[in-house]
Amino acid sequence: LVPLPAAVPTFNNSLGPGTPERSFQRFPTTAPAYMTLNTTLLNYPCPKAPGDITVLRVGSETSCARNETRPTCNGPLPGPGPYMVKFLALQGSVPVAETDWSKPITLRTAESPSSIDTAGSQHSAGMVALTAILSILFAVLLAALVAMVVFVGGDACGSSSFTKPEAVTVQRYNTHHVYDQPAARL
Repeated sequence: LVPLPAAVPTFNNSLGPGTPERSFQRFPTTAPAYMTLNTTLLNYPCPKAPGDITVLRVGSETSCARNETRPTCNGPLPGPGPYMVKFLALQGSVPVAETDWSKPITLRTAESPSSIDTAGSQHSAGMVALTAILSILFAVLLAALVAMVVFVGGDACGSSSFTKPEAVTVQRYNTHHVYDQPAARL
């Protein structure tokens, strides 16, 4: 149920969905409120897991907005509002449960692209040239870094995977001035 806030104090639950007084197509000119989503409980089962919620988006049907044969259309709201909302469960046309009215809700409106001032956001030619030069310099440095990593290799000891390791030989070395001497001669 969606009315303008001025219609809330005089709202009458006895008018059922689909009547001219609750038709979406006549809202807000001749219908102060409209009822939407004439549905059954099967469309809103209880949540299966903790934290799951069922969401009803007001104004989500655009195809039926001008269709007079669908007075319970959930069509787009005609302006930014404010609007108030409440859920009203009916059995036939008799109310069986309802929520309190929401606080007034004002919708955000998008600005037209032609109304956005772009004159103050232009950059000077020097700023564009500096940005281009720095971008090219960064690309060259990045390419040099990649080339260095490829050619030098990634080993911590500095060896490259592209070179053959050197053979290491150790010669035996004997000292000439030190011999085993008996302890008495010392």
